[in-house]
Amino acid sequence: MHLEHHVTGSEIIRDIVIGMSDGLTVPFALAAGLSGAISSSGLVVTAGIAEIVAGSIAMGLGGYLAGKTEADHYRSELKREYEEIERVPEQEKIEVREVFAGFGLSEHLQNQIADELAKDKKQWVDFMMRYELGLEEPNPNRATRSAFTIGVSYIIGGIIPLSPYLFISNAQTALGYSCIVTVLCLFIFGYFKSRMTGQPAFAGALKVVVIGALAAGAAFTMAKLINGK
Repeated sequence: MHLEHHVTGSEIIRDIVIGMSDGLTVPFALAAGLSGAISSSGLVVTAGIAEIVAGSIAMGLGGYLAGKTEADHYRSELKREYEEIERVPEQEKIEVREVFAGFGLSEHLQNQIADELAKDKKQWVDFMMRYELGLEEPNPNRATRSAFTIGVSYIIGGIIPLSPYLFISNAQTALGYSCIVTVLCLFIFGYFKSRMTGQPAFAGALKVVVIGALAAGAAFTMAKLINGK
């Protein structure tokens, strides 16, 4: 028996990737930058928590607005398609035939399918939305779910680079442990993200690590330069 393996829950996976990748990278870069300028881990933790709260809200709101925009766009196009099949039904039938012509069906079958679809306005419009416009009806809870998933993923990712600062009072010492923990988590996150999206796992993991390391290194160096140390 032939079994096909496909990634399911792609929207949730995408939201987790968005939230976690930024959550791991941005607070890590912030903590590294602050560690280059101050020696108190307490200040790094305070600033880091503030950034995580603000970042998770901003990212969650962005996900919510994106989901609402997608739903609003779908409803707008749906209304327009219903109006068009009432106003110019023959033109809409031509568009149906063009879709099936692209599939290689004969003209006779094109006409037959177009006539059958025209008998059911809902099925007709659903077909046009999917195959003419390439739009799938979004989940009505998509915006709220996306906001929650991205926000929580950002918080979880952000806590990881800050965790050493909670136990080590010297910021420079804590930074070393933060680098180890965060780089390891970035590699694991990048590996599984690449596996789930069908990309080369090891190369994807290295790419995520390099991006995070460059961001932290740039922030740390800039803080050192500004502080004159």
